[in-house]
Amino acid sequence: MPRVERAAVVVHSRKDVSAALDRMRAVAERSDVELLFDGEGGGADVAIVLGGDGTMLRGLARFLAEGVPVLGVNFGRVGFLTALAQSEIETGLARVFAGEYRTVELPTLELEHDGSRHVAVNDTVVASAELGRLIELGHAIGGEDLGVQPCDGLICATPQGSTAYNLSNGGPVLVWGLDALVVTFVAPHTLHARPLVVGRGVDVVLENRSADVPAGVLVDGNEVASLNRGGKVTVRLAQEHSRLAILPEQTFFTRYGAVFGVHNGR
Repeated sequence: MPRVERAAVVVHSRKDVSAALDRMRAVAERSDVELLFDGEGGGADVAIVLGGDGTMLRGLARFLAEGVPVLGVNFGRVGFLTALAQSEIETGLARVFAGEYRTVELPTLELEHDGSRHVAVNDTVVASAELGRLIELGHAIGGEDLGVQPCDGLICATPQGSTAYNLSNGGPVLVWGLDALVVTFVAPHTLHARPLVVGRGVDVVLENRSADVPAGVLVDGNEVASLNRGGKVTVRLAQEHSRLAILPEQTFFTRYGAVFGVHNGR
C-alpha cells in the first residue's frame, strides 16, 4: 500500500486513551503523518481506532461510504477485529504509516422496513421486546415460507459479526472473505431450528406473528423499529463493503487462534 499521509482517529467513548494518543502522535510526527480528529476535515488514507470491537464497528460504519480502511488497536475485552495490541502502538503504527498493511473487504447487511433502509456492519436482530416472553417469528428465505418459530429472537450476521451475538447463541463462525450471512435463532422453542448460511441475492423476510408481544428490530445493537403483529422486515447482503485493515502477515485464522485460543490444542 502507499505510505499514509493522513490518518483519522476514532477513540473508545468510555475509556481514557490519552496516553495511547500521546504515543500515536509521537509515531505520526516521526512518520510525517497528519492525524485527523472529529471536525478536522476528511481525506484520510486510513482510520486508526483505539478501542475494542464496539469501537471498531463504529469506525467501520463511519467510514463505510468513504471506503477508508479501518485498523484497530485493542483497548477492549475481545478485540477480534483489531490488528494491534496496546504494546505494539509504536512498532505497529510505524509499519502502517509506511504502507505496511492490507485491507479485507467485508460484506454488510441491509435491512428494509416500511420504506426505510438501514445498513449493518455486524448484525441485525429481531427480538422480543418484553423480557421473558417468547415471540412467534414467521420466516421466509429466498421466497420460500419456512413457517413460524417460537423463540426469543433471530440474528442475521455478517462474517465479521458471526463471532459476536451469533457465536454466543451457537451459530457458526463465517471466515472473512465469504460473501454470505448467517441466520441464527435465539433460544428457539424446538430441537430442530438450526442456523443457516445464506448467499448474496437471497432475501430473509421476518414477520412478527405474535398475538400480543411486540418485537424490537436492532441494527448493530441500535433499535431502529418495532414490529407489532403482522409487521415485517427484510434482510439481505448489501452492496456496500466495509474495509478492515490488518498487518500483512495477519489472517482470519491467526486472529481467530489468538483471540479464541484454538492453536496447539488450547
